[in-house]
Amino acid sequence: MGRRKATKKQAQKKSFMEPLDTLFACPFCQHERVCTVKMDYKLNLGFIRCNVCQEDFQTHIHSLSEPIDVYNDWIDACEEANN
Repeated sequence: MGRRKATKKQAQKKSFMEPLDTLFACPFCQHERVCTVKMDYKLNLGFIRCNVCQEDFQTHIHSLSEPIDVYNDWIDACEEANN
């Protein structure tokens, strides 16, 4: 008696995740995609700077932090300073 043929399993489709942005809008000069974020995980510092108006901000980060977290901390600090 012969053995049954093995059925091939369908390959699962890989879900494509879009990378998070590293360029953001400046809250001071209102230009789009001009603020760049640099992450220094050795010193646990995140640094963001606008390339147009030269405003900058730095905050403490940890191993799970992303550039969007640094930008959100900057926006929160701006709102806190305005109140």
